[in-house]
Amino acid sequence: MKKRQMMRVSDKTTSPKASGFRMPAEWERHERSWMMWPTRADFWNDMAATKRDYVAVAHAIREFEPVTMAVRPEDAAEARSMLGRDITLAITPIDDSWARDAGPCFLVDGRGGRAGVDFRFNAWGGKYHPHDSDDAFAAFAIEQANARAFSSKLIAEGGGVSVDGEGTILTTETCFPNSNRNPDWSRDEIEQELMLMLGGDKVIWLPGNKEETETDGHVDGIATFVAPGVVLIEGADDAESPWRDINLANIQALEGQTDAKGRRLKLITIPEAIEAEAVGDRFCRSYVNSYFVNGGVVMPKYGVRSDDVVRETFEAIFPDRRVLQVPIDNIAVGGGGIHCITQQEPAA
Repeated sequence: MKKRQMMRVSDKTTSPKASGFRMPAEWERHERSWMMWPTRADFWNDMAATKRDYVAVAHAIREFEPVTMAVRPEDAAEARSMLGRDITLAITPIDDSWARDAGPCFLVDGRGGRAGVDFRFNAWGGKYHPHDSDDAFAAFAIEQANARAFSSKLIAEGGGVSVDGEGTILTTETCFPNSNRNPDWSRDEIEQELMLMLGGDKVIWLPGNKEETETDGHVDGIATFVAPGVVLIEGADDAESPWRDINLANIQALEGQTDAKGRRLKLITIPEAIEAEAVGDRFCRSYVNSYFVNGGVVMPKYGVRSDDVVRETFEAIFPDRRVLQVPIDNIAVGGGGIHCITQQEPAA
């Protein structure tokens, strides 16, 4: 067993953690944000509308920090025309448009050094093909950032983790341990690998969401750290929510938990956008799937009453940040939100 484990889990002595690196919290300072231009024409209901929503999100983020959009060579002229000159283009082969999951998890060492973790990517358990260019995208972004590269054999996506920057990692039982990703890895091995790669000291496992079959229950649609010791999580108060029992199970899994520093976690619940008119069965209603940028929060706007409730919650959590709402119906139809299509590159 020990020999088999060593073949999978990274060497502790040469890991990012051993080298002094950690994944900073999303609210820490960014150098820029990464995005990926939509490519799968047969995936989106209205490709042109989806691209317009991507442009809107990119421009919203650009109000706070630089944005780099990865674009296929054949799409460069269109992307430049739609995005304008304030968004940087990075020309590279890509298969899809979810930078959170295909991109690297960037790290810092507190001494001016930066690194990135290149996890394996198999399109959420082989759901879409091809995905080899997306599997190579993390290494490309790390090189573009002039950061040190670390590779992991674990199949994992950035949307499957949330970190507090102080050693605590949130993830879900339904995602990385899923047989469509890491069938030969035990949960303990996955936990060890996440801590070595992200510089963590403790992993907290949520039940996840087995009913959400697009990502198999990514944590960034369920819960996220918003401050040390504070977790924002989807609530279970709405009797109309089809995932009410699932949300309740995730809340209960966090109640009484302590973080890596020994602090008892405080939970803040927010609703889903239940009243939003869904198009298809993948439609993402999660406000947790928002994105923290330098001096701001970029959150989805569905045109329903809960938009204002969640905006006020973010304003209370982040009184020094500007909350910007962006309509994303033509992104949500693909099963993700603003967080799913972005990836932060932290400042050194």
